[in-house]
Amino acid sequence: MSSKKRIVIIGATSAMAEHCARLWSQKQAVDLVLVGRDAQRLERVASDLRVRSPESGLQTVVAQFLDPAAIDATVGQIFASGGVDIVLIAHGSLPDQADGQENLQACREALEVNGISPVLYAEAFAKRMAKADSGCIALIGSVAGDRGRKSNYIYGAAKGLVTRYAEGLQHRFAGSGVKVVLIKPGPTETPMTSHLKAKGAKLASVESVAGQIVDGVAAGKACIYAPRKWWLIMMVIRHLPAFVFNKINI
Repeated sequence: MSSKKRIVIIGATSAMAEHCARLWSQKQAVDLVLVGRDAQRLERVASDLRVRSPESGLQTVVAQFLDPAAIDATVGQIFASGGVDIVLIAHGSLPDQADGQENLQACREALEVNGISPVLYAEAFAKRMAKADSGCIALIGSVAGDRGRKSNYIYGAAKGLVTRYAEGLQHRFAGSGVKVVLIKPGPTETPMTSHLKAKGAKLASVESVAGQIVDGVAAGKACIYAPRKWWLIMMVIRHLPAFVFNKINI
């Protein structure tokens, strides 16, 4: 049996997830299980990590992200090969708000991919970690989930679901050997936000955000705002009275 820490990454081809994987494997040799929908993209990420950390173990798993039975089967398959120390649930998309307002199918897909799917994966890991009374579930939410805003309330609603779910999961596992970490990144420079950068938005580097995630998970923090300034920004936004908030164009 391997003595290496076993880390599973759901949505491993996202830029944020890939940079977290690099940091984990650079700190020490680990066993990484990379889960995604595209076999070629998964193998590209895995090949890069094999070069960066030859002593780490790498496994790729092609999986579905919306079917509950398939999700449960995928997680069961992962646990059949051994316990899991950390799972990072990192998949998602950044939908177009205007499209979601006009197209109910696009609205549904945004809610499912960014809210329901991460919760289903977390629950599938939770029930198995509960039996072992060990492990860490790290969920990537977003600062967008802290308060609904007209510019992205569909995405924000999905991430708000992840926030409430993570809080409940933390309550469930309080005092146990299972830890739950909620991660709330602010706007970060990744392929998913390239259109925001083109409009002149100030974005955090994916390297710095990944570093805060890896360090925060190691410290067992309940909630990680990355960059940290977003904790203060969102505290102010959450507490603005409606008569003030409704006059702001955000």
